[in-house]
Amino acid sequence: MTSAADTRRLRRPAWAGRNYSLLTAAAFITSLGSQGALIAAAFAVLETGGDGGDVGLVAAARTLPLVLFLLIGGAVADRLPRHRVMVAANALNCLSQAAFAALVLAGEPQLWQMMLLTALGGTGQAFFSPAAEGMLMSSVKGEQAGRAFAVFRMAMQGAALGGAALGGAMVAVTGPGWVLAADAAAFACAGALRAFLDVSHIPARGRGGGMLADLREGWREFSGRPWLWGIVLQFSIANAVVGAADAVYGPLVARDHLGGAGPWGLALGFFGAGTVAGAVVMTRWKPRRLLFVGTLCVFPLALPSAALAVPAPVGVLCAVMFLTGVTLEVFGVSWMTALHQEIPEDKLSRVSAYDWFGSVALVPLAMALAGPSESVFGRTASLWGCAVLVVLVTAAVLCVPDVRNLTRRTKPVAGGTPDDAAGGGGPAAAVGEADAVRGGSTS
Repeated sequence: MTSAADTRRLRRPAWAGRNYSLLTAAAFITSLGSQGALIAAAFAVLETGGDGGDVGLVAAARTLPLVLFLLIGGAVADRLPRHRVMVAANALNCLSQAAFAALVLAGEPQLWQMMLLTALGGTGQAFFSPAAEGMLMSSVKGEQAGRAFAVFRMAMQGAALGGAALGGAMVAVTGPGWVLAADAAAFACAGALRAFLDVSHIPARGRGGGMLADLREGWREFSGRPWLWGIVLQFSIANAVVGAADAVYGPLVARDHLGGAGPWGLALGFFGAGTVAGAVVMTRWKPRRLLFVGTLCVFPLALPSAALAVPAPVGVLCAVMFLTGVTLEVFGVSWMTALHQEIPEDKLSRVSAYDWFGSVALVPLAMALAGPSESVFGRTASLWGCAVLVVLVTAAVLCVPDVRNLTRRTKPVAGGTPDDAAGGGGPAAAVGEADAVRGGSTS
């Protein structure tokens, strides 16, 4: 007679183990809350009389500590049990969002208060992201890794779809405070799930030379791979300009031309629907030259900024956002697969930290300059500038041979140096492969 536990194991694919299932459920919950919170934070600033510059300052306040603490977060995540780092970060995010919600619901929050609380949230994210990425990649193995990442991202992006649409509607009906409160509750639930993660399969690290030695080792792993630092450099610019367009100019265009928070939330929801569709595609499609194909799919990331610059009608904007979501998800799954197959497990969080650091380093500057740029050049010209920069940096990274030639393998690298991947041909010789994020995150 088959037990209930046996039945559950039969229904679950072999690659979807306990850790993977917990991580996927937790990511679904936090994505559901966070997408609505992004909209709520922007409109909380606008409802207190703030302008585009104030929205940019609040957004930059979240990203600045993310940049400052990411490298430390990666080193910590490779030293301590990753699930404990993730739970502590979720607790900080929960408390900061709850306080933000209380201020908004109580009256008119001051700009400095909103900046401080979003900065605390960014600090939590700095420690969470490297630990989460390392934990996810260590939870899957073998040739089904790409499918596992696609299913994970499909769940996460499906939640983002519902969260963006629901968040925009809730902001319009109930105001931003309750959306922020729901996000705080989501962090609490996700942290509780992550507390049950099992890290016994991860070998304990021996005593090393300290934090600086860990950072240097991670840097050697990162800088020795042209495909890795080339794409991170690409996204340091792309994420900055797209982040400014989405977080600052998007809500302003929505307020002035599209009808407010509801239509903007709908457009973000269509982006989420596109990412779900892209993830579905990637559960079946395994491009051989995965980074080449993935990078080609980054070019459409310029389209939303162009649509906002026109500005395009809501229907056209939604279609553009959907297409962008599909193609960006192809990149996101390809990127995660490349990291999984090329980076040794004991260095995943540190390499992920350098990846995240480079990808978000310019975002605070772009957010802070979005308002002044609008004043000097105008909103339309600033948005067209965002679109052009995305195209230029994406074309440039295709000049890196490893980006064009790195191919999919079925077994992850076991060694500890970039040269280990080159045995018998290396990435550039075609051996045999994200979030806004580089295509998304695992938060």
